[in-house]
Amino acid sequence: MKKRKGNSLSQVFLTIMGDEKRQNITIPLFAICLSLIAGAILMMVLGKNPVDGYKSLFQGCGLLMKKNYASGKGMLTDFMSYLDIWTPMIFAALSVAVAYKAGLFNIGVSGQMLIGGFIASITVGYSGLPAVAAKPLVILVCVVVGALAGSLIGLLKYKFNINEVVSAIMLNYIFQYIISFFILTFYVNPITRQSNPVGENARLTLQNVEIAGMKTVIPLGFILALIAAAAIHYFINHTRIGFELKAVGANKNAATYAGINANKSIMLAMAISGALAGLAGATYYLGYLSSIQPKVLASTGFDSIAVCLLGNSNPIGILASSFLVTIISKGSMYMNSSIGLPQEIASLITGLMLLFAACGVYIRARLKRTKDRMAQEKRWNKDAKEGKEDDR
Repeated sequence: MKKRKGNSLSQVFLTIMGDEKRQNITIPLFAICLSLIAGAILMMVLGKNPVDGYKSLFQGCGLLMKKNYASGKGMLTDFMSYLDIWTPMIFAALSVAVAYKAGLFNIGVSGQMLIGGFIASITVGYSGLPAVAAKPLVILVCVVVGALAGSLIGLLKYKFNINEVVSAIMLNYIFQYIISFFILTFYVNPITRQSNPVGENARLTLQNVEIAGMKTVIPLGFILALIAAAAIHYFINHTRIGFELKAVGANKNAATYAGINANKSIMLAMAISGALAGLAGATYYLGYLSSIQPKVLASTGFDSIAVCLLGNSNPIGILASSFLVTIISKGSMYMNSSIGLPQEIASLITGLMLLFAACGVYIRARLKRTKDRMAQEKRWNKDAKEGKEDDR
């Protein structure tokens, strides 16, 4: 009887998770549910209502109405601010995804964001160029610098067989401390101890725009992020070069045997990945922020790894996963102020999502094993039934 009950539960779980194609969606959703349940349990341990906790996250992002607002602010203000920080997360996660499709792990997104944002700041951000020229030029500079930084990692990979994780981490430190030196020596603001703010002419987030009687921000890069997600989806799935990148990522030796230039694919993947990281830097350091804090790497570059894994490295999935993860990180401040839960709870929930999402391969293997076992038991039962009928 226990065995039948176990089999029925397994059958229900297999039905919910679906076939291998459907599991690309159901397994990440399963990971999200597990992390949210774990977060809810932790909130209850701390004596807080999980419903209020998660509700406050949405309120902090302008997706639900707060009880009250400061003068000149409203739900739209919070929502536009949410879009402003969501934008660099989309670019950063797409950067990780492109590299991952080619079998590479770009952990250097934060460093590439930083170098792109810094070079764009000192070349365009501090210039007196008109906005119509400065804003596109900021994007161009960040794309080029980010692509060069990514290409350097790809070059070290194929030329000297240096693992991209090692070289990316080392470059993160190099960019971080060299740029910090230049900021503190030449570009530091004596009051904030950060870099001097870039001019409004070059900033990719319009400030204090009045809409419906409320002053809010308008992130100019958000539409570009959506376009980039659609473009990367088409590039990966519907172009020859995208197919070659996936082939190299699946099996480099087999791809080389089939006539694909694996080294060229590695360089191209890291260049595109770096360019997207540069766009993340543009919308972060010259959009959401207007300055750079010395000796600090943006957490966006590291959180994007979790977003990419949660979105199954699919650009459309990344839009959904980045939407959720950004809600948790952006709304944590309001959660802390409204119901007194520590902001670290949000980081813990995000970390649990990454942990459960990383178990996706294991979950997929267990599902396959259970499915094969149940199919085998079904065949045995059928054979046994036929054998009894023959005996009669």
